[in-house]
Amino acid sequence: MAITKFSITSEYHNISLVSKKIQSFLERESVDAKTIDPILISLMEALNNSIEHSYVEEQGHNIDIIVSVLQTKVEIDILETGIARTNFDKPQLEFDPEDLASVPEGGMGLFIIDSLMDVTSYTSQKGVNTTTFSKNTI
Repeated sequence: MAITKFSITSEYHNISLVSKKIQSFLERESVDAKTIDPILISLMEALNNSIEHSYVEEQGHNIDIIVSVLQTKVEIDILETGIARTNFDKPQLEFDPEDLASVPEGGMGLFIIDSLMDVTSYTSQKGVNTTTFSKNTI
């Protein structure tokens, strides 16, 4: 088992920087690419959501990312103290892929994360919002 923590501030350019560091960490821990790729996509979506929605694009706020490589899964926890989500329902997107005008404007990131990960959750307690997702490695 290996656990590491990364911290960034709420600026979009930090997403790619921390994603590269997390990718390197996962590769060092011998996590295979078919597990790493969906984790990184989900990570980028979740961090984007934190910056856009929790911090309303205001720069300088702290976001902590805890990466745990466990025996049968990789788990990511994203902790921030911005505006808490109020809707905890899993997104259901229905649209015609042939009609770009029917693509919804919101909820795509959560839908992507939920589709790629095996387990997803969100909690908000004592001013700390935690997005957690995991991908099985077996």
